[in-house]
Amino acid sequence: MAARLAARAAVTGLGRAGGGRSLLGPAALPVRRLCRPLSGASPSDDDLYEKTTVTMLQRDSPNTIFVDSYGLHGFTVNGNRVIGPCAIIPHAIIQWNVGSWKDISEESLSLFYLLEPRIEILVLGTGDRVERLDAQLLRFMTRQGVAVEVQDTGHACSTFNFLVNDRRLVAAGLIPPTQLE
Repeated sequence: MAARLAARAAVTGLGRAGGGRSLLGPAALPVRRLCRPLSGASPSDDDLYEKTTVTMLQRDSPNTIFVDSYGLHGFTVNGNRVIGPCAIIPHAIIQWNVGSWKDISEESLSLFYLLEPRIEILVLGTGDRVERLDAQLLRFMTRQGVAVEVQDTGHACSTFNFLVNDRRLVAAGLIPPTQLE
């Protein structure tokens, strides 16, 4: 786990959420994270020293799904604007019928474990901060053969993009934050 997080940090140069660049442009662009907020905030002087160069983040296939950005009202996924919570499954983006992280249940997660081919990892973005989901719910998903990673939405977008780029079978359930940093 620590090695995976260190590898992700090495690739993404994770820092604060202000004004990063999209990863979907040419290789070797300076980037701070794998997903950026929609706000027009610019990086502070401290953020300028946290940039990392990435050499392999071009789309290998037009069918690859990446989260381009997120904001208070939703997400931009492959250039498509999605209002409200969304579920991203291989080759599809759909609205996810949850109002907040408190609405995440076995029923709302059924979409993710009924997929064929089975996904390996479900990344859940719970809004402004990491929320503690019911332990029984996480055990239920483990019994279904799906590992669950719960993070705040900004980091969940970055993790999802990283795992997609790593060619993992991954899905995401994302709830927009109520405020941006």
